[in-house]
Formats: sequence, structure tokens, C-alpha cells
Amino acid sequence: MAATLLLGVAAVNTGNNLLFLVVSAMLGFMAVSGLLGWLNIRGLTVSVRLPDEVYAGLSTQLTVRVENRKKRLPSFLITATLLGHPASFLLLDPRKPQTGSLFIAFPARGRFELPVALISSSFPVNFFVRYIRVPVAGSVLVFPAPRSFALPAGLGKPESGTAQSQAAPGHEGELAKISDYQGGEPLKLIHWRLSAKHEDYKVKHLTSTATDPVLIEVDSLPGRDLEERLGYGTFLVNRLVRGGRAVGLKLSQRVIAPDSSRSHRLKLLGELALYGQS
Repeated sequence: MAATLLLGVAAVNTGNNLLFLVVSAMLGFMAVSGLLGWLNIRGLTVSVRLPDEVYAGLSTQLTVRVENRKKRLPSFLITATLLGHPASFLLLDPRKPQTGSLFIAFPARGRFELPVALISSSFPVNFFVRYIRVPVAGSVLVFPAPRSFALPAGLGKPESGTAQSQAAPGHEGELAKISDYQGGEPLKLIHWRLSAKHEDYKVKHLTSTATDPVLIEVDSLPGRDLEERLGYGTFLVNRLVRGGRAVGLKLSQRVIAPDSSRSHRLKLLGELALYGQS
């Protein structure tokens, strides 16, 4: 462009017809390349496919789908940038969408509306890079970042398969020990046969079973602040449900009944993602 301006000034000052012809050709070339570049980035749409589990601070793979909606003209050297991460496409034929992958980490939990995508291209010649902004419909629910910690005794077997060092008390599991009756134990736990041989009643102490439902009270979890407690809650929900336990949540005064299905686990994670947000 600078060379064209210099030649134009020289042609005016000298009145040289040859220079006028060269400047005219260069201006025509710039006009044609500008028109082709403008048409190249028109008629493009962008959509994003997200996984159903997205955690704050963890890199997540997004699938970006770009489609050329023009009837006949292809698009060349297209770059679609979303949240600062680019996906490049060499050739987009009309009505033949292509996909690319991006790895993005969302900074915090909650619901995020997907931003506009920036479409850019240096076609046909690398004199200029042209840009347009294309809206991307949809939103993403980002779960709290899980924080691992040692499971309390009796909360089911860990995923690694190692046994718990100490079983929590319950009413349906295996016999842990026998002690004297204290007056508050259920009658079904009295060991009648052994009690008949002693002056005092004997009571059976059983472990909890792996199928007992678990109710996680978020406000009672360890952590210095709400975000840490939600991280521990996320870890517990994933670990216990994947281990076959039915898990519920208590969020302030609201209680969600336990279940062990995958859809229920995602529902609990969604509740944790939005907890405390207006």
C-alpha cells in the first residue's frame, strides 16, 4: 500500500503515463483483493459442542464447528478464535462444515454465556488480515474444581480398591464388636443369645453397608471458604457416586434426595456450581 502511494505521488509530480498505468493496475489489484477478502469471510457460522462435565481451572476440550453458508464460493485460510484460542481451517467448501478442537480452562464455577467468535483471514494475499465477529449461541455450566481429601471412614470403597482402615457404625453391615447395653440402642441390636449367659444385656455394633445413602451437607464440609467447601463437595459426589453409593445434598435449607445415577451426579454438580450465586 505504501509503494502504491509513493508511485501515485511520483506519477502526479512527473506526469509520466507509465507510472499512471502502474498505479492504476496496483489500485485495481488492491480493490479486487479487498473484495475477495471481504467475500471470503462472509457467510460463516460458528457453533461449539461442549462435554457435559466442565470443571473450573481444568483444561477442557471444546469442539468448534465452522460452516460456510455461501452457495458457491469456498473460504480459504480461515481462523476461528474463541476465548483467545484459535482453530484454523485451510479450506471451507460451501455447505460442508468442518470441526476443530480447542483446549480451554474456565477460571471460575457458574454459568457462562459463550462469547462471540472472531473470524479472521489473510486471503487472498497477506497484505491485510480481515476480521468479523460471529455470535456463538449457547452457554456452559462450569462445575467447581474438585479438591481431593481422605474419605471419612465408612463412605464406601475408594476407586483404587483399597480397604478402609476403620468402618463407620451402622445398622445393616457386618458385626464390629459386642458391648454392654447402655439404654439407647435399638432392641434389634441386642444379642439375645449372649445376653442370656450374662447378667447384663449385650449389644451388637454393626458397620454401615456400602449401599447406605450419603447426604453431603455443604456448609459442614472442611475448607476456609465456600469455594473450598464446594471443591470438596464436588470430589465427594464424584467419588461416591462412581463407587456405587447413593448421594444427596443439603444446601442450606434445601435437601436433594440421594440417588446413584449419572444424571443425578451431574445434577448435584450443577447445584454445587450455582450455589451461593445470585
